[in-house]
Formats: sequence, C-alpha cells, structure tokens
Amino acid sequence: MLHFYWLFGGKWGLRFSLPEKVEGGAVFTPRWIETLIVAIGLIGMAFILLAQNNLIPFFTPNAFTKWSCIIITFIFLLRAIGDFKYLGFSKRIKNTNFSRCDTKFYSPLCLFLGLIFMTSWLF
Repeated sequence: MLHFYWLFGGKWGLRFSLPEKVEGGAVFTPRWIETLIVAIGLIGMAFILLAQNNLIPFFTPNAFTKWSCIIITFIFLLRAIGDFKYLGFSKRIKNTNFSRCDTKFYSPLCLFLGLIFMTSWLF
C-alpha cells in the first residue's frame, strides 16, 4: 500500500526508501510507472503465495504458482544479499539513512519473504 501512497504523491518515508550516494542524493529516482509496477507486482506476489498455500478458494495451487514461488524466492534472496554497494547485507555504503534502514528492516524483510516463498514450494 505504501507504493500506491507514493504513486499518488505521498512523501512520507521516501527519504528512507531510496539508496543514497556517499556525496548525498538518491542513486535513482523512480518514475511513476516504475512505482506502479512494483505496487502491482507486490500484490501479485501476495496472491501467488496465497494461492500456492491453498488459501484462495477459487484458485488452487498449480505449476504456475509453484514456479512463480521458486522465482520469487530467488528474487527476494538475491535482494537480501544485495548488490555489494548500496543494497542488502553485502553493501559497502553503510552511513546513509537508506543503508541504516536497509540493514535493520529491508534486507531482513527480503530474507524473511524469500524463506516464506521457499517453504511454500518445498513443503
């Protein structure tokens, strides 16, 4: 829901949600279409996870939900590991607002989500 809030002009939390350069300033500024894609993608991932765990009565687990969960597992685990500069547990830049939030919240959340998606197709 936070991505939809940002999509419609909300500013709360933006300062802590984008990777920052050492010199200051954001590494990138997402356009509205990119924010929309992420917002819809997260809802889609939630739907896939619920379907894979047989929690949606009209949609049963199938090959699509299983393979989607496998792919999403790797997306979240790779995000948790990071890019070795700005993101994840492997980041080198650690003294920005974003990097502190990434260490405390975003990377652990991605690791948790990766493990949740993994358990949905393993068990």
